[in-house]
Amino acid sequence: MSKELFINSTDKGERIALLENKSLIELHLDNHTNFSVGDLYLGLTRKVVPGLNAAFVDVGYHKDAFLHYLDLSPNFLSLKTLVKQAVQKKKPNTRLQNFKRQPELNKFGKINEVLKPGNLVLVQVAKEPISSKGPRLTCEISLAGRYLVLVPFSDVVNVSKKITSVSERKRLSRLVSSIKPENFGVIIRTVAESKDVAELDRDLRDLVQKWEEGIKSLEHADKGHKIISEQNRAESVLRDMLNESFDSITVDSSSLYKDIKDYIKRIAPDKEKIVKKHKSKTKLFEAYGIEKQIKLSFGKKVSLKSGGHLIIEHTEALHVVDVNSGNKSIGEENQEATALSVNQEAIVEVAKQLRLRDIGGIIIVDFIDMKEAQNRKQIYDLMRAELKKDDAKSTPLPLSKFGLMQITRQRFRPELSIPTKEKCPTCNGTGEIDASISVSDQVEFDLKYILEKQNETTLTLYIHPFLYSYFTKGLFSIQWKWFFRYKKWVKLVPDSSIGLSNYFFENNLGQVISLD
Repeated sequence: MSKELFINSTDKGERIALLENKSLIELHLDNHTNFSVGDLYLGLTRKVVPGLNAAFVDVGYHKDAFLHYLDLSPNFLSLKTLVKQAVQKKKPNTRLQNFKRQPELNKFGKINEVLKPGNLVLVQVAKEPISSKGPRLTCEISLAGRYLVLVPFSDVVNVSKKITSVSERKRLSRLVSSIKPENFGVIIRTVAESKDVAELDRDLRDLVQKWEEGIKSLEHADKGHKIISEQNRAESVLRDMLNESFDSITVDSSSLYKDIKDYIKRIAPDKEKIVKKHKSKTKLFEAYGIEKQIKLSFGKKVSLKSGGHLIIEHTEALHVVDVNSGNKSIGEENQEATALSVNQEAIVEVAKQLRLRDIGGIIIVDFIDMKEAQNRKQIYDLMRAELKKDDAKSTPLPLSKFGLMQITRQRFRPELSIPTKEKCPTCNGTGEIDASISVSDQVEFDLKYILEKQNETTLTLYIHPFLYSYFTKGLFSIQWKWFFRYKKWVKLVPDSSIGLSNYFFENNLGQVISLD
């Protein structure tokens, strides 16, 4: 199974696409915004609500963040003591050597017993702001590295359950226990399997240093200041997912290419050669067919290869997926077999869509009705198997007697929504256009102006594929007619990310030519 990662740099941030066997399975948008999962902030307690057993904390977002008592962590009093020392500039014990830990919290306690309005507290973003809600916070601080996760104020060493070899689990636990500092717990990640002590120790040292620098920065911090930042989205995706199955990482930005190459060299030197710089003038996502996959995957209607389709709709409370057989049912004699076949194909696509769009919360899937109990169980078992491929925790329930399946999926970030319907750039949504000037006429008008008035020697025209076909069709195409008329060759580049009536010109330096 081959995996390819493509990172497209835009003015608004990076678009990160993960392809598995040439099929888009994950899309991430890194808009360089604050309050990403994993970021640590110095928060100010605004309000304590005993009825909710929770507090609202100001971390600099326009809405106060939510912190529940159960998210304070058993070692909250130790964390609170260290933060107080740092804020008061009393030389905090950042390495936690000989640190006197406070008693653990009672899990049945009340939040007003440990937090008061006006208290400063070190918090970590557990869930990004979603809809009208502010961030969800936790005080169970953890810093993720390539192989390890560092947990301050703990002594426990845990090994990922995905490492199944008993001897390997014992080896890793023994190694990490021998190198970890006092008062730091460690979670050993799946990618640490078979790694030697030098690599684990290097990762551990980096995490401890990151923790120390963050605590020291508290001396000069104020409420809402970011203390420790999670890596940018591209690096965090690489950190969590990079493995032997990766074939290539393609980047279209020179600066990002250097950063990614340096990062790969640091965490996985043997993979440095798979990082590539996209050099073609055709846009990265366009060249590899990713733009088309995005447009086809994020609409309300998602087609299945068999002829069936899904309808995906989002309400305030949940997501609803309706499975339809479409023209698959035409010519079929056995309705039960048809329903099973379409439902099986739909399950693979539903699991992919949940991961691709990062849909969380409650999902209801309305499958095509099946009468046989063994077929219904087969659908349930297949859904469980497909959801296991996803890193986010999901829990499906068996089909109800109405053919409905309920799924809950872990949510950390807002659902990824990509607009697949565009406002008409010609009529601006009015439904009326000026019929006297067509797009092709306007292109020729602008082309004549540039070649005759601006005297450009080399010209590239980026247009929608429909217009590209129109201008290049036939032996004596319009493109060739331009060449005979102006004695200059105009290069045409099809780009499906451009609206049907949009286009732009570039000169020989790759600069967009202004027509204002």
